[in-house]
Amino acid sequence: MNETAVKGPERDAAEHLLAVLDELVHELHPGRGPLPIFDLDSSLDTDLGLDSLSRVELLSRIERRFEAVLPERLFAEAETPRDLLRALLRAVPSEAGSAIADISKLTLGAAEPTPATATTLIQTLNWHVARHPDRLHIRFYQDDSEGETLSYRQLKAGAMAVAIGLQAQGLQPAQAVAIMLPTGADYFFAFFGALLAGGIPVPIYPPTRLSQLEEHLIRHIAILANCAAPLFITVPEVQALAGMLQDRLVSLQAVTSVADLSASSGELVEPQVNARDTALLQYTSGSTGKPKGVVLSHANLIANIRAMGAAVNSTPDDVFVSWLPLYHDMGLIGAWLGSLYFAFPLVIMPPMSFLSRPQRWLRAIHRYRGTLSSAPNFGYELCRRRLEPRDLEGLDLSSWRCAFNGAETVSPETIDGFIERFRPFGFQAQAMWPVYGLAESSVGLAFPPAGRGPLIDRVRREPFARLGRAIPAGESDPNPLRFVACGAPLPGHQIRVVDDRDRELPDRQQGNIQFLGPSATSGYFRDSEHTRSLFHGGWLDTGDLGYVVDGELYVTGRIKDLIIRAGRNIHPQEIEQAVGGIEGVRQGSAAAVGVRNPEAGTERLVVIAETRLHDPLQREDLRARINTAVSELIGEPADEVVLAPPGAVLKTSSGKVRRAAIRALYENGVIGRPRGRLWTERIRLRLAGLAARGRRLRGRLFELGFAAYGWAIFGLLAPLVWSAVMLLPTLDARWRVMRAAIRLLRALTRTPLRVVGLENLPKPGEAFVLVSNHASYLDAYVLIAAIPRTMGFVAKAELGRDKRLGLALTRIGAEFVERFEAEKGADDARRLAGILRRGRTLAYFAEGTFTRMPGLRPFHLGAFTAAVETGVPVIPVALRGTRAMLRGDTWFPRPGAIAVTLGKPIDTTALCASAGDPWQASLLLRDAARARILRHCGEPDLERARPSSPGIAE
Repeated sequence: MNETAVKGPERDAAEHLLAVLDELVHELHPGRGPLPIFDLDSSLDTDLGLDSLSRVELLSRIERRFEAVLPERLFAEAETPRDLLRALLRAVPSEAGSAIADISKLTLGAAEPTPATATTLIQTLNWHVARHPDRLHIRFYQDDSEGETLSYRQLKAGAMAVAIGLQAQGLQPAQAVAIMLPTGADYFFAFFGALLAGGIPVPIYPPTRLSQLEEHLIRHIAILANCAAPLFITVPEVQALAGMLQDRLVSLQAVTSVADLSASSGELVEPQVNARDTALLQYTSGSTGKPKGVVLSHANLIANIRAMGAAVNSTPDDVFVSWLPLYHDMGLIGAWLGSLYFAFPLVIMPPMSFLSRPQRWLRAIHRYRGTLSSAPNFGYELCRRRLEPRDLEGLDLSSWRCAFNGAETVSPETIDGFIERFRPFGFQAQAMWPVYGLAESSVGLAFPPAGRGPLIDRVRREPFARLGRAIPAGESDPNPLRFVACGAPLPGHQIRVVDDRDRELPDRQQGNIQFLGPSATSGYFRDSEHTRSLFHGGWLDTGDLGYVVDGELYVTGRIKDLIIRAGRNIHPQEIEQAVGGIEGVRQGSAAAVGVRNPEAGTERLVVIAETRLHDPLQREDLRARINTAVSELIGEPADEVVLAPPGAVLKTSSGKVRRAAIRALYENGVIGRPRGRLWTERIRLRLAGLAARGRRLRGRLFELGFAAYGWAIFGLLAPLVWSAVMLLPTLDARWRVMRAAIRLLRALTRTPLRVVGLENLPKPGEAFVLVSNHASYLDAYVLIAAIPRTMGFVAKAELGRDKRLGLALTRIGAEFVERFEAEKGADDARRLAGILRRGRTLAYFAEGTFTRMPGLRPFHLGAFTAAVETGVPVIPVALRGTRAMLRGDTWFPRPGAIAVTLGKPIDTTALCASAGDPWQASLLLRDAARARILRHCGEPDLERARPSSPGIAE
């Protein structure tokens, strides 16, 4: 460390400042050897390698050391330690800036969320303007005042002015409108103004430092070129560079501002907009590589918002507090458009306000009694680790009912640590909501059940690393892997985990996560190549790895090489290309990888570059040039630059960078070590890879063998059983043959079958209604094998009309019912009631059908009205494991285990007496049986948004 001379009282401050900086730099680069000499005029970016999160930590330490409050803009604008020193010498004492305004509640009055008839965002805004125009929609948070506000009327008026200006500039329907604006009223006016004018908003993140404005714009030229936006709405400083942009972009006609557009006069020509029209292009890359613009229609966005609202039971009484950027799907769709749809107010602050003072986020929740808020994992980790007791004095988080944690890998350590740290301040464990989503699904895809709190799975490390099998770890396991449950698919959506051939995997087997649903994009804008690779027979590939347990998704990693750092996507290929061309780096021999950073709760960007340089000064100069190149690409330096000997950047035979293997070398600490150890580690990794491929091949062959063997046994037994059913004279004899054959099939395929609760069956000869969930074609076979009674399966009439199958089902006592004709359905109900009165038992699959997606569907009332009419008891039966063995959209069986749980009989007579009405009794009976089955079937509740009737305790 070398201090540039300063005079007088500044000297002590400079020495302390450089000491703080020196301490931080050494912590950021442990074990790197000699660090560069720096002084007050060194660059925080290129010389010291401080990224945005490092700057947060630096300013926090400076404020604590000097007991001062630094200007918020310093976080982004400081270029050198001297800039920090100047601000420090002008800073006010921390006590003067720490006052918190009194708690103020939002008095809003009654409101209604958008009705189901609204199909576009424009209709959504118009609904609120017509019903409650002056209701508070957005409040811009300020520490020491109530801040500016926007009502629905004001939003519509400001957007109309922008829309008129856009049409005056020549905007045509369905043309893109690029928006690069900070969080503020102008952003909201611009976004809805583009929609009202018939355009498609394209949010782009604004510059954090005006000193690097030109470099920032150059990084986004690829997005502007891809979307072909003729108009670019931005801040006045960018307008000064319009010529530079227009020289590079043929499609760009004008760079303008909200103020300029709003000054136009005229009338708006309202476009015809329907649900299928594109409402938003959400770009997944913010830098110079080939960007991918996710096409989202009005229908996509509204379906996603409705599904998320149903999952969390959103009402106009909620309050959403957000610091998330409005160019990011979580902040734009989840926070703003969600608040717009459900008519709850949004309290918002710029991301910089949170990063410079994380306590602001929590204070805003406290002050406005926030109920909903979200952040990437690093945001929770930042609050957990950085805030001191004085920052939290008087804090009350008891109003916070949904703390969404998503947009990057959810850390179990962060989950546990945040709950523990903020429990004394009223934060409840059940308020933590680890969620999963992606831009290709608008924003949300999987949410946990309300009120449960986080669920963390502990799995054995070695089987998971070798085979991808998530075997539960015992309590004595000293070193398990831990993964956080992200919940079940949102209503109307589906998730599956598949192997490399798109075959669905059983529970607790890691594979590729795919999804479908009404929120799914139609593809990438003007990018047929990536669009084709996104779709797999109707399913969309997330690029993520995970496994499913009891219908809930656990995300374990990524297939794609995307690096997610502090909620921001970084594509490694462009970094590697730029670094690989720097003089001193071996041509094309660079790798960029994301490495998990438990301290920050996010990923670190590590750049590995091969070089033959040995001189320490030359190597430090090369590091600085690499960081300069990275900063020019993504706006900030890498967390670490590793200069490695030739051969360290592993590649495939076709020349592709093997990032996963390089990450493993880095994490094992061998990159940059003597060549012999590096080659030893490379050989070990290669052998481990060969062994893993061998294990996968063995597993695939075993699955194929099991499926072929199972079908062969079934093919031999089925004709024999069918013949016996047709020839044997009595129903009991036919059932004995079926039961014996199914038990033989189970034994030969070594399929475990566990039956619990047989003692709950009524005495032989007593009629009852058996009600079961329905998950697979195997369900009827399992019930026959597990329950030692003769039953009449109630089946749909279509099966009875099949000549061969219908005849066989009739011979085993099946009863057929009409599903689509009400008059015949009533006749069937009377006929089934008569069968029960004659002492026969009937078995119903109350869901009526099954799908491949796990989850208990709503129950039909037929079984319960029959039971109420005849007074016979109902036995609820939960089947578990059959769906994993044979799903609804495949005939490929997999090994598995099956469990059957028989609940206690529900006394129908007593229930009727308490209900006083047959209809109400049927509803109560349905809900009681369903609750018991849900408890044991191991699958999520697909009817969770529907309030249930009071049930009967088991």
